[in-house]
Amino acid sequence: MMKAFGGFQGSETFTAIPDTFFAELLEVLADAEELKVVLHAMWSIEHMDSALQALTDQDFAAAALGLRLDQVKSGLEKAIEHGIMLRAGQGNETRYFLNSPRGRAAAKALAEGTLGKAAGISSAPMERPNVFKLYEENIGPLTPLIADALRDAESTYPAEWLDEAIELAVKNNKRSWSYCEAILRRWKEEGRGKKQNRRDDQAARQRDVEEKIRRFIRG
Repeated sequence: MMKAFGGFQGSETFTAIPDTFFAELLEVLADAEELKVVLHAMWSIEHMDSALQALTDQDFAAAALGLRLDQVKSGLEKAIEHGIMLRAGQGNETRYFLNSPRGRAAAKALAEGTLGKAAGISSAPMERPNVFKLYEENIGPLTPLIADALRDAESTYPAEWLDEAIELAVKNNKRSWSYCEAILRRWKEEGRGKKQNRRDDQAARQRDVEEKIRRFIRG
């Protein structure tokens, strides 16, 4: 008997699943074997950090899907037959792709032999970039929209800015991406270094005033 599930955690990462999966695919998925294989493929590909998002037979064979090897192969064949997954290459070079624009382009290039080795293949799921973990651990659950915003922010701002913006959001009890983004935009417009210098100058002036007050009281 399966042990009762303890529940999802607030600091978990999330896997984006296209709405088409629920609107169309649930009707054609043949059985639990195919469903498990497809969900495992979506999860693996979502967490890859590679130019070529592809899976191998070993990725499915080693997966903890609660299935026998023959069931995994059967589920994969059904997913290919239904057009959910794509297969390209031959023998040891066989790779499996999600039938998405990126997957179709990569599968076509691999089949035609035009896919350079420089693209690389990452078989095992990789850890998300640090900013994703940092956000989830300090701000809240990661949604597809937030993930896109974080990716844009990574390409726009230095990594230390992102870390400090999230840290400030937590310190000020303003746990939202909009607050973090407002900090980043202000730093970009006003200059983070200049703003820090102004804060230091203000703190120095405040300390000077306090010292003068203490001297006056002492007489």
